Amino acid sequence: MGNTVSCCVSPESSPKLPSRLPAERLEEFQTSTEVSDDTVPYLQHISDREVPDELALESNPSDHARASTIFLSKSQTDVRDKRKSNHVNHVSHVSPGPLSKKYSSCSTIFIDDSTVSQPNLKSTIKCVTLAIYYHIKNRDSDRSLDIFDEKLHPLSREPVPDDYAYVDPEHKLIYRFVRTLFSAAQLTAECAIVTLVYLERLLTYAELDICPANWKRIVLGAILLASKVWDDQAVWNVDYCQILKDITVEDMNEMERHFLELLQFNINVPASVYAKYYFDLRQLADDNNLSFPLEPLNNQRAQKLEAISRLCEDKYKDLSRAAMRRSLSADNLIGIRRSNAVLS
Repeated sequence: MGNTVSCCVSPESSPKLPSRLPAERLEEFQTSTEVSDDTVPYLQHISDREVPDELALESNPSDHARASTIFLSKSQTDVRDKRKSNHVNHVSHVSPGPLSKKYSSCSTIFIDDSTVSQPNLKSTIKCVTLAIYYHIKNRDSDRSLDIFDEKLHPLSREPVPDDYAYVDPEHKLIYRFVRTLFSAAQLTAECAIVTLVYLERLLTYAELDICPANWKRIVLGAILLASKVWDDQAVWNVDYCQILKDITVEDMNEMERHFLELLQFNINVPASVYAKYYFDLRQLADDNNLSFPLEPLNNQRAQKLEAISRLCEDKYKDLSRAAMRRSLSADNLIGIRRSNAVLS
């Protein structure tokens, strides 16, 4: 359940390797796992069924920490255009306006309150919705499924516009939709990061595209699944029906079931993948001037940071001492012997 291809998953349900994979590398991988004719019967080892690292990096970036995230690569086109525009404005001696980002100096140090273990909720939701915005804006095509089509499965009784499938939503609209769900369900910032992981995993496994016709239901399904997997107090499907009053429980159950099947029930998010998405979201925020809220370092906060660092340092010393004692006992040594210095 943790790995994409494992002995617990049938070959028919394993995700397909992307078509962009070089043919010679795919043939090499296939020939390395072939069974010789003179071996009867032969049971493959788990390591033989695993996809090599160089192939896995291109297959499922939401499963491997060394693979680059999809949303960051899709945002680079707009980032390059913005940097080119800023360069033109600088050459033309046009003032870019007041600087919105704060910088540390010798007298003042600015730090934010967002960490990997405790991200800032508002800033994280802004970054996640910006990543979804770039997914929609720079999509390759409009591949979708009926279960995620908003016109076939509307979230409200209001009629869906005729051009709903052709107009890309703005970042503010996506942010308001996600922010409303997180505020009403009292979800955490970590849940937002896991939501983005599930969303990109769905697009990779099912070979779909998030587009104007399906983005609301895909995001809702990812949030629903992330809230149940990550948070200790999961939100029930009927609770989302109270937030989105026009949707039925049967529709939510059916969408959740399809979402899990398309993910092949792989809901495991390794800590390394979570950390990669967190830092890539920070990079996305920095590229788009969505800086995390900075506050000057005061005495109270400095003392708190110092206490935390001392606690971690003492814990590290205790672990190193314990490891040293174990190694000495394993070698049948009574104590540490130091050689005498020889002076010529």
